[in-house]
Amino acid sequence: MSASSMHCIGICCKPNDKRVKAVSNDLAAWLIKRGCEVLCDKHQQEPLGEVVSLTAMAQRVDLLIVLGGDGMLLHAGRHMVNAKAPILGINLGRLGFLTDTPVGSMFDVVSEILAGNYKTKHHFALQAEIWRDGELLKSGVAMNDVVLQRQSHPRPIEFEVQFRDQLMFRTRADGLVLATPAGSTAYALSAGGPIVHPEVEAISVVPLCPHTLSNRPVVVPADDEVQLTLLDSPEASALNLDGQSHMSLQEGDSVLVRKSGMINLIYLPERHYFNTLRSKLHWAGHE
Repeated sequence: MSASSMHCIGICCKPNDKRVKAVSNDLAAWLIKRGCEVLCDKHQQEPLGEVVSLTAMAQRVDLLIVLGGDGMLLHAGRHMVNAKAPILGINLGRLGFLTDTPVGSMFDVVSEILAGNYKTKHHFALQAEIWRDGELLKSGVAMNDVVLQRQSHPRPIEFEVQFRDQLMFRTRADGLVLATPAGSTAYALSAGGPIVHPEVEAISVVPLCPHTLSNRPVVVPADDEVQLTLLDSPEASALNLDGQSHMSLQEGDSVLVRKSGMINLIYLPERHYFNTLRSKLHWAGHE
């Protein structure tokens, strides 16, 4: 995308946050002063630009700026699957793996982007479908991970995982994480899964506290479908998409997970993936 085409800018905000409100208003005024059209989501109080839904933004904006933390970017990203516009995350949260631009650098970074000095990373999303008795019940999209989990009951659940119509394993556990490379540094990492470079198109299959200790994380190609079947659950279990969208599951339900479309995230040329890992995970050799 050329610099001249960066005219319509969307701003997506973390809700109910006074600091975000102030930053978003400053950013909107700054963009309007530079001749940009500004679209705001419903969480921007006293918006200076037109208020539209994220679905509408995906169709109209040349750039989407997300103000908040990784959770806010995940929420926005699910609406931007296969959209041409890239996303810039401004970190007003805590860790900030995806929203790695400091708020203090916001205006300098946006200036560089408007001048065309940026690159994009392409992250694939996951499509999850719940099937019951041969009928599709619900579906949804995740940018980070699809998680099968027990809910309030303390006992583990039993499920099996198939890949390419072959049984991978059957186990009792607290659940299972299916993570994209972007999600490999989130819940899957806490559960002992591997860090997967964003350019590797793969899905991490990570059991949560498996009863059989030999069940280990597996990385599979993203172009194939993974199928989960819930075999035994003392009470209703759930499918969790990015920790934000929850769908109930019953015994016998099947979940099909496959690669969906792409989400484009902006990064500046001087930044690179391992610098982010060193910084966020406090690795040795941090600059």
